[in-house]
Amino acid sequence: MIDYDARAWLPILLQVRGSVVPRHLLRIAIAAAIGVVAVLLLEHRGVKIPTLAHTLVGVALGLLLVFRTNASYDRYWEGRRLIGLIVNRSRDLARQVAAYLDDAEARAAFRRLIPAFYWLAAQGLRRRTELGPAEHLLTAEQRSALDGVTFRAPLATRWMTELLRGEAGAGRLGEQRLMLLDANLTSFNDSLGGAERILKTPIPFAYAQHIKLFVVLFCFTAPFAMAEIMGWATPVASGLLALALFGVDEIGVEIEDPFGDDPNDLPLDAIGEGIEAAVGELLR
Repeated sequence: MIDYDARAWLPILLQVRGSVVPRHLLRIAIAAAIGVVAVLLLEHRGVKIPTLAHTLVGVALGLLLVFRTNASYDRYWEGRRLIGLIVNRSRDLARQVAAYLDDAEARAAFRRLIPAFYWLAAQGLRRRTELGPAEHLLTAEQRSALDGVTFRAPLATRWMTELLRGEAGAGRLGEQRLMLLDANLTSFNDSLGGAERILKTPIPFAYAQHIKLFVVLFCFTAPFAMAEIMGWATPVASGLLALALFGVDEIGVEIEDPFGDDPNDLPLDAIGEGIEAAVGELLR
């Protein structure tokens, strides 16, 4: 994720990293070239398209693009909310462990396993198979137990549950406090399940295809409707139109999966480092 000052117009305007413009420069160039062809055909053959059709289609296309962007941003914000809930529950669980568990070994295990759960969840949401930052938090036995396991993060919650059961069995943790601690572990799995729902439920293909089809048709035929009015300004206007419409669609594609490594995705690494630091301080 890119940190920026929203009031700094020029740096934002000139920054390439995070921009979707480079991805559709070819489409912009094609639209501009079609604009040149449209002007030449108008001058030499009298070829043109009535503007009414594009006016009517443009309104419908604008509504579709707005809905597409809103749907993608809803997925992005819901992903951030679920990751934020894991952050909150991690701090709260660390607080409870610090207050309720006196056994130093159990506290040390939670100090490792709480951030390990997050890192394993983040790796799973990024579709990575390596342990990544979780590796140094796990024992050799735990790393071995993860071999061949598809859903690794829930295994970390199981290990924490077993620790709590051991503390309760030893008489060092009462039933009521056990239930409070276990509620945070349940919240971990609920949040992860919500994030996986976003990851595994893309925007329906028919909807994505329909928008792309109409954006292409609109942008590549609009020059023939512009040529009579705009003359040799048509190629520039066609390029700007393509920049706007293809850009809006590309932004929707960029943010619909918020858990990846794109510049506009959620800062999962920074969030994980924050969890590890906060839990470490609470259970120091």
